[in-house]
Amino acid sequence: MTLIEIIMIAAGLAMDASAVSLAAAAAGFAKDGRAKFRLAFHFGLFQFLMPLFGWYLGIGFVSYVKAFDHWIAFGLLGLVGGRMIYEGLDTSGDVQKKDPSRGMTMVMLSIATSIDALAVGLSFAMLGINIWFPAAMIGGITCMMSFLAIQAGMRLGALFGKRMGIVGGLVLMGIGIKILFAHQVL
Repeated sequence: MTLIEIIMIAAGLAMDASAVSLAAAAAGFAKDGRAKFRLAFHFGLFQFLMPLFGWYLGIGFVSYVKAFDHWIAFGLLGLVGGRMIYEGLDTSGDVQKKDPSRGMTMVMLSIATSIDALAVGLSFAMLGINIWFPAAMIGGITCMMSFLAIQAGMRLGALFGKRMGIVGGLVLMGIGIKILFAHQVL
Protein backbone atom coordinates (compact mmCIF):
# COMPACT_ATOMS: atom_id res chain seq x y z
CA MET A 1 0.00 0.00 0.00
CA THR A 2 1.41 3.37 -1.01
CA LEU A 3 1.72 6.44 1.18
CA ILE A 4 -0.86 8.29 -0.94
CA GLU A 5 -3.36 5.45 -0.45
CA ILE A 6 -2.80 5.51 3.31
CA ILE A 7 -3.25 9.30 3.42
CA MET A 8 -6.48 9.04 1.43
CA ILE A 9 -7.82 6.34 3.76
CA ALA A 10 -6.80 8.40 6.80
CA ALA A 11 -8.48 11.54 5.46
CA GLY A 12 -11.65 9.61 4.71
CA LEU A 13 -11.73 8.10 8.19
CA ALA A 14 -11.07 11.52 9.76
CA MET A 15 -14.14 13.16 8.19
CA ASP A 16 -16.64 12.07 10.86
CA ALA A 17 -14.37 13.11 13.73
CA SER A 18 -13.72 16.44 12.00
CA ALA A 19 -17.45 17.07 11.57
CA VAL A 20 -18.07 16.31 15.24
CA SER A 21 -15.17 18.59 16.23
CA LEU A 22 -16.57 21.40 14.10
CA ALA A 23 -20.05 20.93 15.59
CA ALA A 24 -18.78 20.82 19.18
CA ALA A 25 -16.66 23.94 18.72
CA ALA A 26 -19.48 25.80 16.96
CA ALA A 27 -21.77 24.97 19.88
CA GLY A 28 -19.28 26.63 22.24
CA PHE A 29 -17.64 23.58 23.81
CA ALA A 30 -14.05 24.29 22.75
CA LYS A 31 -13.49 27.58 24.51
CA ASP A 32 -10.12 26.83 26.03
CA GLY A 33 -6.97 25.04 25.00
CA ARG A 34 -7.73 21.99 27.12
CA ALA A 35 -11.08 21.35 25.43
CA LYS A 36 -9.51 21.77 21.99
CA PHE A 37 -6.74 19.38 22.95
CA ARG A 38 -9.17 16.82 24.41
CA LEU A 39 -11.30 16.76 21.26
CA ALA A 40 -8.45 16.52 18.76
CA PHE A 41 -6.35 14.17 20.90
CA HIS A 42 -9.11 11.70 21.70
CA PHE A 43 -10.37 11.51 18.15
CA GLY A 44 -6.81 10.95 16.92
CA LEU A 45 -6.11 8.40 19.66
CA PHE A 46 -9.23 6.35 18.97
CA GLN A 47 -8.62 6.51 15.20
CA PHE A 48 -5.12 5.16 15.92
CA LEU A 49 -6.27 2.42 18.32
CA MET A 50 -9.29 1.09 16.44
CA PRO A 51 -7.34 -0.11 13.36
CA LEU A 52 -4.93 -1.83 15.75
CA PHE A 53 -7.82 -3.58 17.52
CA GLY A 54 -9.34 -4.55 14.21
CA TRP A 55 -6.05 -5.88 12.93
CA TYR A 56 -5.37 -7.93 16.06
CA LEU A 57 -8.88 -9.31 16.28
CA GLY A 58 -8.60 -10.57 12.74
CA ILE A 59 -11.10 -12.16 10.43
CA GLY A 60 -13.04 -14.21 13.00
CA PHE A 61 -14.40 -11.16 14.82
CA VAL A 62 -15.72 -9.29 11.79
CA SER A 63 -18.81 -11.44 11.43
CA TYR A 64 -19.90 -10.65 14.99
CA VAL A 65 -19.42 -6.88 14.86
CA LYS A 66 -20.34 -6.24 11.24
CA ALA A 67 -23.99 -7.06 11.88
CA PHE A 68 -24.51 -4.23 14.36
CA ASP A 69 -21.53 -1.81 14.41
CA HIS A 70 -23.45 0.79 12.43
CA TRP A 71 -26.31 0.67 14.94
CA ILE A 72 -23.89 1.35 17.79
CA ALA A 73 -22.45 4.37 15.98
CA PHE A 74 -25.94 5.61 15.06
CA GLY A 75 -27.18 5.26 18.63
CA LEU A 76 -24.22 7.03 20.21
CA LEU A 77 -24.28 9.91 17.73
CA GLY A 78 -28.06 10.21 17.99
CA LEU A 79 -27.90 10.37 21.77
CA VAL A 80 -25.28 13.11 21.88
CA GLY A 81 -26.84 14.97 18.92
CA GLY A 82 -30.29 14.87 20.51
CA ARG A 83 -28.91 16.31 23.72
CA MET A 84 -27.18 19.12 21.82
CA ILE A 85 -30.42 19.98 20.00
CA TYR A 86 -32.38 19.97 23.26
CA GLU A 87 -29.84 22.30 24.87
CA GLY A 88 -29.86 24.57 21.81
CA LEU A 89 -33.66 24.86 21.87
CA ASP A 90 -33.87 25.58 25.60
CA THR A 91 -34.76 29.25 26.02
CA SER A 92 -34.87 29.23 29.82
CA GLY A 93 -31.18 28.58 30.28
CA ASP A 94 -32.06 25.89 32.86
CA VAL A 95 -30.47 23.07 30.90
CA GLN A 96 -26.95 22.36 32.02
CA LYS A 97 -24.84 21.92 28.92
CA LYS A 98 -22.82 18.73 28.92
CA ASP A 99 -19.39 19.33 27.48
CA PRO A 100 -18.81 16.71 24.73
CA SER A 101 -15.05 17.01 25.23
CA ARG A 102 -15.28 15.41 28.69
CA GLY A 103 -16.06 12.07 30.28
CA MET A 104 -18.25 9.39 28.78
CA THR A 105 -19.60 11.74 26.11
CA MET A 106 -16.06 12.11 24.72
CA VAL A 107 -15.55 8.34 24.84
CA MET A 108 -18.91 7.68 23.11
CA LEU A 109 -18.14 10.17 20.35
CA SER A 110 -14.63 8.77 19.92
CA ILE A 111 -15.95 5.23 19.57
CA ALA A 112 -18.82 6.23 17.29
CA THR A 113 -16.54 8.11 14.89
CA SER A 114 -13.86 5.41 14.81
CA ILE A 115 -15.83 2.20 14.25
CA ASP A 116 -15.01 2.41 10.54
CA ALA A 117 -11.32 2.44 11.49
CA LEU A 118 -11.86 -0.93 13.19
CA ALA A 119 -13.12 -2.30 9.87
CA VAL A 120 -10.09 -0.84 8.08
CA GLY A 121 -7.84 -2.64 10.56
CA LEU A 122 -9.66 -5.90 9.83
CA SER A 123 -9.20 -5.29 6.10
CA PHE A 124 -5.50 -4.66 6.57
CA ALA A 125 -5.20 -7.94 8.49
CA MET A 126 -6.91 -9.81 5.64
CA LEU A 127 -4.54 -8.18 3.14
CA GLY A 128 -1.45 -8.94 5.25
CA ILE A 129 -0.54 -5.25 5.62
CA ASN A 130 1.55 -4.21 8.63
CA ILE A 131 -0.77 -1.99 10.69
CA TRP A 132 1.55 0.25 12.70
CA PHE A 133 2.42 2.91 10.12
CA PRO A 134 -1.10 3.20 8.66
CA ALA A 135 -2.61 3.39 12.17
CA ALA A 136 -0.18 6.16 13.13
CA MET A 137 -1.02 8.08 9.94
CA ILE A 138 -4.75 7.63 10.52
CA GLY A 139 -4.47 8.88 14.11
CA GLY A 140 -2.20 11.80 13.24
CA ILE A 141 -4.27 13.00 10.29
CA THR A 142 -7.48 12.70 12.33
CA CYS A 143 -5.96 14.74 15.15
CA MET A 144 -4.79 17.44 12.74
CA MET A 145 -8.08 17.60 10.81
CA SER A 146 -10.09 17.68 14.04
CA PHE A 147 -8.02 20.57 15.36
CA LEU A 148 -8.52 22.52 12.11
CA ALA A 149 -12.26 21.79 12.28
CA ILE A 150 -12.35 23.10 15.85
CA GLN A 151 -10.84 26.38 14.66
CA ALA A 152 -13.48 26.70 11.94
CA GLY A 153 -16.25 25.73 14.36
CA MET A 154 -15.22 28.40 16.84
CA ARG A 155 -15.61 31.04 14.14
CA LEU A 156 -19.07 29.72 13.23
CA GLY A 157 -20.10 29.67 16.88
CA ALA A 158 -19.00 33.26 17.35
CA LEU A 159 -21.08 34.30 14.34
CA PHE A 160 -24.26 32.34 15.04
CA GLY A 161 -24.25 31.76 18.81
CA LYS A 162 -26.54 29.24 20.53
CA ARG A 163 -28.19 28.14 17.27
CA MET A 164 -24.97 26.35 16.37
CA GLY A 165 -25.75 23.83 19.13
CA ILE A 166 -28.86 22.84 17.18
CA VAL A 167 -26.88 22.67 13.95
CA GLY A 168 -24.18 20.66 15.70
CA GLY A 169 -26.75 18.18 17.01
CA LEU A 170 -28.27 17.83 13.55
CA VAL A 171 -24.78 17.24 12.11
CA LEU A 172 -24.15 14.44 14.61
CA MET A 173 -27.50 12.85 13.84
CA GLY A 174 -26.80 13.24 10.12
CA ILE A 175 -23.48 11.43 10.50
CA GLY A 176 -25.32 8.61 12.29
CA ILE A 177 -27.86 8.37 9.47
CA LYS A 178 -25.04 8.44 6.90
CA ILE A 179 -23.45 5.49 8.68
CA LEU A 180 -26.73 3.57 8.45
CA PHE A 181 -27.04 4.38 4.74
CA ALA A 182 -23.46 3.30 4.19
CA HIS A 183 -24.41 -0.07 5.64
CA GLN A 184 -27.62 -0.11 3.58
CA VAL A 185 -29.81 -0.54 6.62
CA LEU A 186 -32.50 2.00 5.76
